Amino acid sequence: MRSTGTAEALFASTLQPSEHPTAEQVTAAVRDSLRRHGGQQGCGSVCAAEYGEHPDTAPARMRWALALTNHVNPPAAIAA
Repeated sequence: MRSTGTAEALFASTLQPSEHPTAEQVTAAVRDSLRRHGGQQGCGSVCAAEYGEHPDTAPARMRWALALTNHVNPPAAIAA
């Protein structure tokens, strides 16, 4: 999975920036989000809906998700 797809899965998860998640929490949240939303396409749909419904807060959440997934790099753990 590409990092953008991982960020979308994190974006669509219930994990919050205020929780200051660990790498393990990020990986678990991404896995759970992918399972809950039916894969990468479902997570992308959640992202699109959030941008439509909350255009004021969605960009900040996506920046957080991208930064965190690039820092933590969960795709290797998710692929396992």
